[in-house]
Amino acid sequence: TKFYQAICKKIPPQRQRILFAIPVLSGVVKRKILSELGLDHVRFALTGSAPLPPNLIKWYRDLGLELLDVYGMSENFGYSHATRPGDARIGYVGKPTPGSEHRIADNGEIQVKSPGHMLGYYKMPDKTKEDMTDDGFLKTGDMGEIDSQDRLRITGRVKELFKTSKGKYVAPVPIENRLCAHDAVEVACVTGVEQPQPFALLMLSEETQEALKNGKLDRNSLSEDFKQLLQEANTECEEHEKLDYAVVVKDAWTMENDFLTPTMKIKRNTIEERYLPHADTWLAKKQTVIWE
Repeated sequence: TKFYQAICKKIPPQRQRILFAIPVLSGVVKRKILSELGLDHVRFALTGSAPLPPNLIKWYRDLGLELLDVYGMSENFGYSHATRPGDARIGYVGKPTPGSEHRIADNGEIQVKSPGHMLGYYKMPDKTKEDMTDDGFLKTGDMGEIDSQDRLRITGRVKELFKTSKGKYVAPVPIENRLCAHDAVEVACVTGVEQPQPFALLMLSEETQEALKNGKLDRNSLSEDFKQLLQEANTECEEHEKLDYAVVVKDAWTMENDFLTPTMKIKRNTIEERYLPHADTWLAKKQTVIWE
C-alpha cells in the first residue's frame, strides 16, 4: 500500500533488504508503523461505541497494540464493562467493572447495575420506571450473551429484532457484521419481516463500484464471492436466521437521502420501507445473489 511504501522510504535501503530477507526483524517494521500512526507509546487502546471488524482488531494486535473493548451508557456514566489486558476475546466487551453486575433477561436484553448508576431521568418518573427493574437494574436496550468467563458480547438491539413469517425472531446486527467483513461490502442490512427467511441488502464500496465500471471486476465473479459470503455467514446462524439470498442495491445509502444516521449507522425503518415491498418478487426468483 501507499502507506506501507511511505514507511519503507524512511528506512535505509540496506536495512530494508535485511528486513525483507530476515522475518525475525519484522518487529522493526511494526514499531515503525506504530510510530507513524502516533501510537508507539500507547500501552493499550480502548474501543467502544460500535464493534470493530475482527480483521482490523487482529491487524492492530499483530503490530503490538493491545485493543481493549469497553461498554457503558450515559445512564451509568460509562462504568459498566471493560476488557482486561491479556483477557481479550474478539467480539466481547469484557467483564463487569468492579462493583458492577450484569445479567440477561428472558427476552435476551442486557441488564446492568453499577456504582455509576443514575438516580433517574430528570422530571421523567415514568421513563425512569420503564427503563429500570424493581431491583435496580438498568434495561440497556441491547441484546447480548455471557460466556463461561463472565465476558459480555453485544448481539444487537432489542428494537432491531424482527419476526419472520414462521414466527421466529432474528437479531440482524451480528449477521450484518459478518457480511461487512467482505472488502466489497460497504454497508449491509439484514431484514425479512414476515418473510419465510431473512435476506441481506448489500451496498457496494466505492472501490468496488469503480472496478465494475472500468471493467476490472465483473458481476459474475462478484456474485460467486457473495454466494460464498452467505454460506460462511450462515454457518454461524440458527436455522431460522440463515439468509435466503442477498440483493446488491443500486442506490447509495447516505445521510443526504436519509438512509444513514450522522454516525453512519443504517436507518433500518427507512431501508425496509424502500426495499421490503420487493421481497416477494425477489423470493420468487430463487436466486442466491440478485442485482437490483
